[in-house]
Amino acid sequence: MMAVPRLAATQPSPILDVYVQEGLQNNLALKQESLELSRVTESLNQAKSLFYPKVAFNPVYSLAAGGRRLEFPVGDLLNPAYRTLNQLTGAERFPTNIPNVNELLAPNNFHDTKLSVQYAVFNTDIHYNYLIQKDLISGQEARRRVVENELRYTIASAYYQYLQTLDAVRIYENSRAVLRELTRLNEKLVSNNVATKDVVTSARYEVSKLDQQLAVAEKNRESAKAYFNFLLNRDLTANILIDSALSRTASLAEGFPVADLQQTAVRNRQELVQLSSSLRAAQNAVKLNEANARIPNIYIGGNTGFQGFGYTFRNQAYVIGQIGLQWDLFRGYEKRSKIQQARIQTNLLQTRISEVQKQIQLQVVQAYYDLDAAKESLSATQNGLVNAEQTFRLIDSKYRNGQALLVEYLKAENDRLTSQLQQSLARYDVLVKKAALDRVTAIQ
Repeated sequence: MMAVPRLAATQPSPILDVYVQEGLQNNLALKQESLELSRVTESLNQAKSLFYPKVAFNPVYSLAAGGRRLEFPVGDLLNPAYRTLNQLTGAERFPTNIPNVNELLAPNNFHDTKLSVQYAVFNTDIHYNYLIQKDLISGQEARRRVVENELRYTIASAYYQYLQTLDAVRIYENSRAVLRELTRLNEKLVSNNVATKDVVTSARYEVSKLDQQLAVAEKNRESAKAYFNFLLNRDLTANILIDSALSRTASLAEGFPVADLQQTAVRNRQELVQLSSSLRAAQNAVKLNEANARIPNIYIGGNTGFQGFGYTFRNQAYVIGQIGLQWDLFRGYEKRSKIQQARIQTNLLQTRISEVQKQIQLQVVQAYYDLDAAKESLSATQNGLVNAEQTFRLIDSKYRNGQALLVEYLKAENDRLTSQLQQSLARYDVLVKKAALDRVTAIQ
């Protein structure tokens, strides 16, 4: 069987890579996942502690008054008989003053000060619970890597969005400079009686429209900046370093066969690792319930301490050793139902794994062709920009020589502005689509 080549993510920017690492360290959502992982790890430590003996110190002192009493006429029964025996033998060999028993059932002035030890020699619950907790930790670690993978994509796409807003502001500012130059040119033409005043007002109107578009672009820039800093858990107004080389690497995103990408995604996606961990936990739950139905639990233990009336510790010491077995022979078919329930959960997870594998393969196909379409769009917008630039230069030269109308000039400038914006959007869209493909294939 041919080995699938390992595909590496195309990280086009060392600056972005630093920001991604900063986000992985500081992002609040990822910190919550780390805390959840720590919580699950403590559950494993608790399960592991059940393998050790339990030692407890349990002193109890009781005072009692009232309540039920134990009454037995011992004296009334034995004293007459003993008296008769003494008379027959001629000697006081038997006591004749035995009192009747009249004691509280609740012990008064009684203490039981003991040290208890218990150790599970064989307990299937402890064994399989430990294995289940280990599987849950593996699943939680996989979940954390899922969040990491999503965060990498979110940070990268937010960075590209911020760069695109900078590009948009630059394009609008350049276009405004061109229109202001047009306004000054038209004012000279009017002052020289070469043109009428309407060319000046029309040019000023176009400048005012562009000012409004520029204000929106600047608002988008600040919003994108704040969002990017939010992802990194930084001050929302913190400066962001710009990698100008990114705009030249968009068209260099390499391609791999979609089948190879699908296999890579199935191998790398942590969602499948998380489901596999859950499946192992469910399989261990089946074994746990099966063992509970067939195998008894065995334990040993003991108590040692002092017990008696009054806290004297004199002639009150005792030691008790214990060995025990617990085996539920019948519980109304509850155990059989639990085994079946655990098996159903296992089948459910196996079905879910198959479904997620298909979903991942579909995501790869969609992301692959989204990137392919983005590359085609970028190529088209680049050609459109070249044509729009050439058209504008021709119209600009003709207008300055009085061979073109103002409406032709404004249309050419508007077409150039539109083509520049479209080319900028398409360029960064390629980078976003490549980041999306890296996300669905879990390539880092």
